[in-house]
Amino acid sequence: MIRTREAITKGNIRAIRTPEGLRVMERQSGTLVLRNKLRPPLAVALGVPGAVAHLLAEVQVESSTCYQMDLYQADRLRTELRRRNVDAQVVAAPDLWDLPPVFQTVLYPAPLGGERALKIDMVEQAFHVLRAQPRGLLIVLSHQENDQLFPGLLKKIFGVVHATPAIEGTVFWCHREGERLRRRHEVTFQACVGAGPSLRFLSRPGVFSYGRFDAGARALVETMQIEPGDRILDVGCGCGTNGIFASRRSGPTGSVTFVDSNLRAVALVEHNARANGLSSFQATGSRVVGGLPAGSFDVVLANPPYYAQGTIAQLFIERSLVLLRPGGRFYLVTKQADQIGPLVAASFGSATVAERRGYVVLEATAPARSARPGTP
Repeated sequence: MIRTREAITKGNIRAIRTPEGLRVMERQSGTLVLRNKLRPPLAVALGVPGAVAHLLAEVQVESSTCYQMDLYQADRLRTELRRRNVDAQVVAAPDLWDLPPVFQTVLYPAPLGGERALKIDMVEQAFHVLRAQPRGLLIVLSHQENDQLFPGLLKKIFGVVHATPAIEGTVFWCHREGERLRRRHEVTFQACVGAGPSLRFLSRPGVFSYGRFDAGARALVETMQIEPGDRILDVGCGCGTNGIFASRRSGPTGSVTFVDSNLRAVALVEHNARANGLSSFQATGSRVVGGLPAGSFDVVLANPPYYAQGTIAQLFIERSLVLLRPGGRFYLVTKQADQIGPLVAASFGSATVAERRGYVVLEATAPARSARPGTP
């Protein structure tokens, strides 16, 4: 005889229909489940700034540290914490395990979508920032009722896994047991442009274009015009593909500066620049493309993310205009030409359009300072 089970969910009520009858359970909120389990000191790994601040305001755990990989997200989180009067430290670093192994609890509010590889990476790294004694506790908040990733992943790394259904999805928790070697999730890929040499790039989860040379970046590199001796700025550099290809064209008399708000990207580009033979380069982390002298670049390359509704693209455009010398060249790749094109034209006066590989590369020339918008 085949025994069947049917799950029925409505609001915070979950019923399991079995051959023996109907078993009804009321699910708790994730916040209520957390209040019973969180012990200080607490580390919160990533998470949407507003949601993290709201959660900490609800659970009220003393001695909390929030980890973010990106300076922009870290700054947003500080603002949200202040707005809710939550006393918590925010630390931005390339890796979660850059934090000391002093935490009794690590909370990972996993995104509903997002990179699978980054979720695996965060769980692996959480193990190493938990106290060994007394046994540290990892808690994962999943938005999925029937999560297909975390049960097996947590069992592989931590051993015994517990799960509690919550109104928002599922709360998983498990204790650190013993020791474990660090495993760094990374992929090396090769890329070449035209008849040029093939270059190797190290990439990691959480940084744009993990494991591949993005088609938009390739379109930008194929379109850009680089002259010997050019001083190049790669804004939103990721793992550095664009700036490294450009630097090889500018030659030994040229230079390249890489800027990204993602500190893991900055660490990667430093590695990749050295590995590909660059000697004259600088890599810096900045959320506002700051700390660079005005008019000091001949070329700016920009590949802004598409999720920010043009906000970051606007920042890249405005800062590039300041940083380019008069006559300097600006290249920006996008799939949102109707939205981004007018922003480039408004700042630079005009822009040309090149369509390649399903993307649009906008090119503009920095005007003389007296002709720039807003110049008295």
